[in-house]
Amino acid sequence: MKIYTRKGDDGTTGLFYGGRVRKDSPLPTAYGEVDEAQAAIGLTRSLIEPESEIDFLVIQILRDLWVLMAELATLPENRVKLKEGISLVTADMVKNLEDSIDKFSNEFSVPEEFVVPGQNHISATFDLARTVVRRAERAVLKVESEGSLVLPYLNRLSDLMWILARLHEEDILTAKITKKE
Repeated sequence: MKIYTRKGDDGTTGLFYGGRVRKDSPLPTAYGEVDEAQAAIGLTRSLIEPESEIDFLVIQILRDLWVLMAELATLPENRVKLKEGISLVTADMVKNLEDSIDKFSNEFSVPEEFVVPGQNHISATFDLARTVVRRAERAVLKVESEGSLVLPYLNRLSDLMWILARLHEEDILTAKITKKE
């Protein structure tokens, strides 16, 4: 199987469940921003302890983002074909992020002032991922379908990235969750 198809040489891209649009149209722009967020979160994952609680959480988020991108890569007339949790973001997916935010927020003191990013590599990459998620959220505003949970998911995800960045600034946690040598 070859990776190239030449179908996009005309500046268009195929969508999930059919249809083609220009690569610079709002749908590919939105899921492309989410793809970039996924890559930024993956970069962060490369720095955290393998098989730790946060690693497992990040892996689940990366898988959720595939679901989110499938939903964004679908024309409105084909939304009825989407399957919950496979190609359609669910309320449970949003709730799982909220549960993680609540859990990890209780493990440290939330700063009461603006934070200067970059205390260490892990917190800095979580902050970078947060800003990329926020950009994706803005791109999704142009294409969001009624009843979609993509925006709430991305909103909670950026909050979680902020929490995880702050968590990794804590000296106590830094001793428990170390970056790979």
